[in-house]
Amino acid sequence: MKYGYVRVSSKTQKISRQVVEMLRHGIEEANIIIDVQSGKDFNREGYKKLLKILVPGDILYVRSIDRFGRNYDEIIQQWTYLTKNRCVDIVVLDMPLLDTRKDKSLLSRFITDLVLLILSYMAESQRDSIRKNQEDGIKVAKASGVVFGRPRAIKKEKFRRLYKKVEAGEWSKKQLCAAAGISDGTYYKYLNEYLKEKEEEITA
Repeated sequence: MKYGYVRVSSKTQKISRQVVEMLRHGIEEANIIIDVQSGKDFNREGYKKLLKILVPGDILYVRSIDRFGRNYDEIIQQWTYLTKNRCVDIVVLDMPLLDTRKDKSLLSRFITDLVLLILSYMAESQRDSIRKNQEDGIKVAKASGVVFGRPRAIKKEKFRRLYKKVEAGEWSKKQLCAAAGISDGTYYKYLNEYLKEKEEEITA
């Protein structure tokens, strides 16, 4: 039986290209397993499902090694487990040398293992590079004043101004929430911040 394994790291990435390649190689759509998850390890729902259905003699297709995974040690471990322990063949579509259906001589296995080691190293190195670039990008953005996370419902100064009406007895909490368009939870969060800052001003 032929199976295809498709993986992307996030929902913003498209799986269509990988799926089309699987279909082109005669893999039934029902046998294409998809994961939308990081390749940092193999603790993925789709992959675990795949392990349950693969039997000796099956063929597993992946578009590239980095779609299989991005952890050097675990790529080698899972490749060995599938090909040696489970007797499953693996075909990496963008690297013809990584096709365990072909010549199984000692030299062929040596070349396959060597290519696998190199590509697995590159897959993890690329993941580390992407992560570092993301971290550097976030640092630069923060330094430029970009705020990450959910935006505040209202500005701190506006809450202070509105809360003075509550302190003066002119408004109730309910009226402030309605005027500011915030929930009770947000009200208490802002109030806690306000009281802490007020206390710091007094003790400063």
